[in-house]
Amino acid sequence: MRAKRTPLPERLTLSSDDGDVHIRLRKDARARRYLLRIPTDQSGPIMTVPKSGDLKRAEQFARQHLEWLVSRLNQKPDSVPFEDGSIIPLRGEGHQIIALGGLRGLISVRSSENGPMPELHVPGAPEHISRKLTNYLKEEARKDLTLACTQHSETLGRKFSAISIRDTKSRWGSCASNGRLSFSWRLVLAPPEILDYVAAHEVAHLAEMNHSARFWRICEELAPHTRHAREWLKTNGAHLHAYG
Repeated sequence: MRAKRTPLPERLTLSSDDGDVHIRLRKDARARRYLLRIPTDQSGPIMTVPKSGDLKRAEQFARQHLEWLVSRLNQKPDSVPFEDGSIIPLRGEGHQIIALGGLRGLISVRSSENGPMPELHVPGAPEHISRKLTNYLKEEARKDLTLACTQHSETLGRKFSAISIRDTKSRWGSCASNGRLSFSWRLVLAPPEILDYVAAHEVAHLAEMNHSARFWRICEELAPHTRHAREWLKTNGAHLHAYG
């Protein structure tokens, strides 16, 4: 009679010179190998364990990559709240948040009279700054992504059905089989060519719902800067989740 496999715990804890490292464990029947990653939502490391995997091998795999993991965790960006005086990127350029107090009105971008960068003037009470600025950035992202997707879809000759803006943690965009495109609003924080690439990537899925060689040819035809943008997101993407 075959012995029952010991169920995986929710997390694995390893000791390092920098302190304990907690790794969430997630079994995936479709996975063919162990995979260790740090999500961009700063929720901590997670390891994907294949169906045939067990705790012993998961721990061995984690220890083999512990030095890399600690190094990556130490590089985690500090969070930047949406509050008076904070500096955040908008379309890749630093902007300083200026709280206007109890005045009503719309958020506006102004040139600074004395400072080195543009300013985001946010009216309203201090406790509403974060919500108002997040809503503003979502709408700016929707405008930019709608324009980019429209241009790319016209070039490709394929129509999308709708665009939704979310605060996704694991991906920058997605394309559903019904032609609905979804994007992270945080793309509006990145340089315009990065947002343009993600828009082109999802529009390309309207023709190829995969990541085949044909898909990448279409993507690069729509966005010749595809390789640069992918490298930028790989290096800088996590920092976009540190704002707000």
